[in-house]
Amino acid sequence: MKKFILLLLIFNFSCAYAEPQIDFDDGIYHIVLNDKKAAKYIDFVTVNELETNKKIHQMNGSALTINAGFFDPINKKTISYVTSKTTNDLDPLFNENLIQNPQLRNNLDRILGRTEFRILDCGLNKTFDIAPHDTPLPDGCLLMASAQGGPMIYPDLRLEEEAFIIKDKDGNIIRESASVLHKTARTIIGLKNGIVHIFIITNQHPMTMFEVRSLVENYKLDKAMAFDGGSSTSFNYLDKINVISVEAKEHDTGRKLKSFMIYKKK
Repeated sequence: MKKFILLLLIFNFSCAYAEPQIDFDDGIYHIVLNDKKAAKYIDFVTVNELETNKKIHQMNGSALTINAGFFDPINKKTISYVTSKTTNDLDPLFNENLIQNPQLRNNLDRILGRTEFRILDCGLNKTFDIAPHDTPLPDGCLLMASAQGGPMIYPDLRLEEEAFIIKDKDGNIIRESASVLHKTARTIIGLKNGIVHIFIITNQHPMTMFEVRSLVENYKLDKAMAFDGGSSTSFNYLDKINVISVEAKEHDTGRKLKSFMIYKKK
């Protein structure tokens, strides 16, 4: 009996939920989901009407919640593909403001092909990847959930390839999206040796995408991408941390958003 109880305790300990590692320095939160089973606890949540990160965090009883994909605040429809385990999927092809805008329509393939964060079921192994939306899944793997954002930051910074900057025939920039060339708050997600790293870059230390690339390179990440940022930048951890952008401080609730990444307690 004693041996059985000891084995049971060891089993429960090995399967226990692992708390995120969170460091804060010079206006930047660095979050590490240092758990081999993290894919089991991560999901993406979508809403029909927009909602705040804090409200979604409370509704789901999550350990951690961050903002995810891009959306149109006017018609409340997505600009990013999102696939969820538990809520409705989002498809930007149903966003008429995206499809009917002449400048965006001319670059639609690049917008629809923007980079996404993927949770994969590869048989005995559940893992993560960061890749452009149209990149085929690895052989033997199924997509469990994903959220598109962009741009890919590392190893390649894909600003033009994903239409975050659009140039005319003379090479002049005629459109910039997500303030990629300007300093602003950012929500960044990356991978290192299969472990998820998240950076919440607050208004205390706003960055351009070129500066973000240097940041993730310094951390020696294998891959990194951006979710929506600026006034959408949001981060909640238990009831201990509530981060919103200074542009979204109305009633201290933050901006209302379309999609979210949650890390469940169990």
